[in-house]
Amino acid sequence: MRKHTRSIRKMQGAVAVEFALLAVPLITLLLGIAEFGNAFYQYNTMVKSVRDATRLLSAYDPTDTTDYPMAQAKCLVVYGTPDCSGSVLVPGLTTNQVVICDQVNTTGCSGQYKNVQTTPAAETLNLVQVKVSGYPYTQITGFFNLGGLVFGDISCVMRQVL
Repeated sequence: MRKHTRSIRKMQGAVAVEFALLAVPLITLLLGIAEFGNAFYQYNTMVKSVRDATRLLSAYDPTDTTDYPMAQAKCLVVYGTPDCSGSVLVPGLTTNQVVICDQVNTTGCSGQYKNVQTTPAAETLNLVQVKVSGYPYTQITGFFNLGGLVFGDISCVMRQVL
């Protein structure tokens, strides 16, 4: 009976060592899944808000400076509301990172999104682009050193109805 008790104690020590060897990669895997899910959530949230802001601006004439809702579109991207109320949709996103490109506003824009002509005889086709530029990823766990990770430009382009 005494010999049997001694072998059970040895097995318990082996189980603890096996658990320690398996726990480290499993915890690392779980934290990686959580970080990837968070990055996907932040990216998807910004894609949807950029699309909503572009849809808002597509219904307005950019040459009408009194009614053009540029500030509301930037608030829609960052806060999810046109009046900048509530909390920020994703941590670290500011209205300074939102760029609006149309036939009037060209700062920070490439030339392809303004005054596109389909044929020489056709009318000019006006497009509006809203993009988030330079958004740094905000980690949730801090386990991985991803401090320098910056998302690429997130943008949406639609035709403006004039």
